[in-house]
Amino acid sequence: MDAFALNVERGSGVESDVDVLLPGLLLRPVIAEGDLDRELVARFQAGERVAFDQLVRRHQRGVWRIVRRYLRDDADAADVTQQVFVRAFKALGGFRGAASVRSWLYRIAIHAALSWIRDHRREQASEIDEDALACAPRAPTEIDRGRDGVRLRAAVAELPRKQRLVLELRVFDDLSFKEVAELADCSENTAKVNFHYAVKRLRELLGADPQ
Repeated sequence: MDAFALNVERGSGVESDVDVLLPGLLLRPVIAEGDLDRELVARFQAGERVAFDQLVRRHQRGVWRIVRRYLRDDADAADVTQQVFVRAFKALGGFRGAASVRSWLYRIAIHAALSWIRDHRREQASEIDEDALACAPRAPTEIDRGRDGVRLRAAVAELPRKQRLVLELRVFDDLSFKEVAELADCSENTAKVNFHYAVKRLRELLGADPQ
């Protein structure tokens, strides 16, 4: 396998201010993925191994964010992120495009993070039980900054599991509802419904006026 650099950026690129999330949350645009990922996959499958390095550069930050929600330590998250791309490299030859490349990578990331938790459950038992890491992902670490960020993190943690996952994928990872549905194992309409109720509940918890 060609060497690739995994240089994850930490603590940047995700807004932490409650005003960004509420009340304008429903109006926040989602970044279109485009066709570049599929082009890179096709080039990789045709034997151009350097195309995989470009996929890593495009998605390593998002994959790290997904993994970091499940794990407590930045170094552990970086190690698991590396494992995600090793698994992706081995499996990419069989990728057929049923899902987007991004959601395919994120699904690998979720499974890898949960596998890490299972493998380390004994040594991390008290921490895992305390934060219920095996049941639901943690809120992104970037929202820890400032008083409003603390309130927002606490409010997100109170959401039901499905609502919390849908909200995090939609808002913090800029995924489309189709991609959210793929990762949350539900229909696109169900993802939208869960997102709606998550936003409504956050507004109640944070004292924002309903709209």
